[in-house]
Formats: sequence, structure tokens, C-alpha cells
Amino acid sequence: MDDLLKSKYVPIWKKYSLSIQEAAEYYGIGEKRIRQIAAENPNADFILEVGSHIRIKRELFEKYLDESTVV
Repeated sequence: MDDLLKSKYVPIWKKYSLSIQEAAEYYGIGEKRIRQIAAENPNADFILEVGSHIRIKRELFEKYLDESTVV
């Protein structure tokens, strides 16, 4: 990575919100399942809509997962 990219790079574990793809990679859950969870919980605190894109609020989603017995 060149210096400019390094200065703008934020590690995934420090990000406030994650894309569906990032969340799938970070949590080890498939993208399809993450989208399904978001669709099943449209008013959940861990959902952030940016235009037509869904973002997952990392820390709130972790709390959701901690309370879940099945994903």
C-alpha cells in the first residue's frame, strides 16, 4: 500500500459500520444470511441505510449476535 492509502485505511475492527460484504467476512456469516437478517429486522438498531445501501453497525450487530442462539 502506498502512503496515501495507508493514511486513509481503517481496520475493519475499528469501523463504525460495515458493508454487507465486510460484515460477512468479519463475522463468518454468508452475505445472503446477513441480508436475510437485515430483512427480518428492518427496524433493528444495527441497520443503517445509506441511500439504497444497507450498512451494519458493527458493535450493535455484535450485541445482536451475542443475544442470538441461532444465526
